[in-house]
Amino acid sequence: MKSYLSLVPISAKVHKRQNRMTLLCIVFAVFLITAVFSMAEMGVRMETGRLLDKHGSVGMQSILCSTMAQTLFGTAAVLFVLILIAGILMISSSMNSMVAQRMKFFGMMRCIGMSRQQIIRFVRLEALNWCKTAVPIGVLLGVVATWGLCGALHFWVGEFSNMPLWGVSIIGIFSGILLGVVTVLLAAQSPAKRAAKVSPVMAVSGNSATAKHTSHVPNAPFPKIETALGIHHAVSGKKNLFLMTSSFALSIILFLSFSVMIDLVEYIMPQSASTADINIASSDGLNSIDPALLNQISGMTGVERVFGRKSSLGVLAQVNGGASTIDVISYDDFDLDCLTKDKLLKKGSNLAKVYGDSPSVLAVWDAQTPVAIGDEIKIGDETVEIAGLLKFNPFSEDGSTHGTVTLITSSETFVHLTGVSGYSLVMVQTTGSATDADVEAIQSAVDSLYTFRDIRDQRTNSTYTAFLMFVYGFLSIITAVTVLNIMNSISMSVSARIKQYGAMRAVGMDTRQMTKMIAAEAATYALFGCAVGCIVGLLLSKLFYDNLITTQFSYAVWTFPVAPLAVILLFVLAAAIAAVYAPSKRIRNMAVTDTINEL
Repeated sequence: MKSYLSLVPISAKVHKRQNRMTLLCIVFAVFLITAVFSMAEMGVRMETGRLLDKHGSVGMQSILCSTMAQTLFGTAAVLFVLILIAGILMISSSMNSMVAQRMKFFGMMRCIGMSRQQIIRFVRLEALNWCKTAVPIGVLLGVVATWGLCGALHFWVGEFSNMPLWGVSIIGIFSGILLGVVTVLLAAQSPAKRAAKVSPVMAVSGNSATAKHTSHVPNAPFPKIETALGIHHAVSGKKNLFLMTSSFALSIILFLSFSVMIDLVEYIMPQSASTADINIASSDGLNSIDPALLNQISGMTGVERVFGRKSSLGVLAQVNGGASTIDVISYDDFDLDCLTKDKLLKKGSNLAKVYGDSPSVLAVWDAQTPVAIGDEIKIGDETVEIAGLLKFNPFSEDGSTHGTVTLITSSETFVHLTGVSGYSLVMVQTTGSATDADVEAIQSAVDSLYTFRDIRDQRTNSTYTAFLMFVYGFLSIITAVTVLNIMNSISMSVSARIKQYGAMRAVGMDTRQMTKMIAAEAATYALFGCAVGCIVGLLLSKLFYDNLITTQFSYAVWTFPVAPLAVILLFVLAAAIAAVYAPSKRIRNMAVTDTINEL
């Protein structure tokens, strides 16, 4: 052996099984960053193509300064930092456990003359040696994933028909490689310094020297010694507790933070069950469309549903005892049903009262309108009661009422209040098999006095689905990494104390008690991690919500994310439970003498 560094590849082979999960963490991190930055560049290329088609030429500065480019690369940069932190914590935790298992090895290296600086260099090179395998695999997976996503968007989502196929992003590949190398180097700092502190005496004392000896049973409010020992093992090593807690917590923080993206997509591209494919409006802005037209169109080929709205704007009314002008808009039964499907009604609303010729109506709510459920409004000689409130104004671009009271009534109630039976707007939803010829036939049936608009190409269902798939895919990967990291970390923690467990078995502790001790240790990590993760994650969730959503949509209100929190906590707890099984089985299957002699 020409140099002590020749031990690096030998060590990698010997500890291949222990390194497997760490390699997987690096692969995941590199894969995510490569895919994210590659998709960002593909999005910019698509925008560049669109601008070229529109303007004929476009400068690079215009592209980089575009809203899309800044949004895509800004989001990618945030993801880079978060994944970097997550990778450092996971890999550092794994390496610390590996160093703890090999104290005798590092002590022997010190005995034969290896300096502390050489130990640090050895541990760093061991870590970098993983990059030779993990980084290329992660980059390749990222490129393939980019091809798959681009292909899906290109062929299945109409708004992304210009998305380039088989594109290779230099930025994505470079970012993936950079993250992999930087993550490993930063993660190796603490374990390398810990290994360098090992004295030659460790060659004799082995792993047991790394543990703090106690001359008494650890104090704990539990009647079972195995439970007290498990908790003591978790909290005795402050650095290991910090890393394990941080790994648990960061997974929860990432999940809760990026769950906000789901809400953002829903606000940017709201999906309504009442979204029309064809709009037919009165040219004079009055309720001049004959109701018979709805019956005529409903029987035509390619038509799934027809419904309409009547409107009367600037109506004099008495609101809370004061004179005011209000807007009154009618909804057909299907339109009213969609309010429940789209979850647009505030808590306490009673939609059932509004159907038919009823004195009950709905009102649009925001902080600028002085109305509440139960209020009465007098229109002419008629008095109506507000039976429910909408969360925002669906008739304005920003969702605000701008101080105007808007009532939504049934079609029958509108006729009763105003005496008007004609429609101002008729909406048509077509079937999935409707052709352009079918739409042209509908247009031919419409009087030339009306305005006909075919808005099928403006539907955002496919784009909305694509973005949701991306967000859910990212959250799924976070969950998978969370589960794998928890299982690996607890397994490595147990392996680092294998001699201690062997000694415990030698003095009479049975395998059932060993399992309980490991479970108590895992539960302690999970409890600390969940507590920190929930507190920080909820704070960041609200911060991101306020900055990304509330600033753009004033009616948006952050609510406690019950479902996302329940999902990630369930996976964290399930992973902690599953993580106990493998180490317990390993100890049960080992003879006491083999366990004691384990290095």
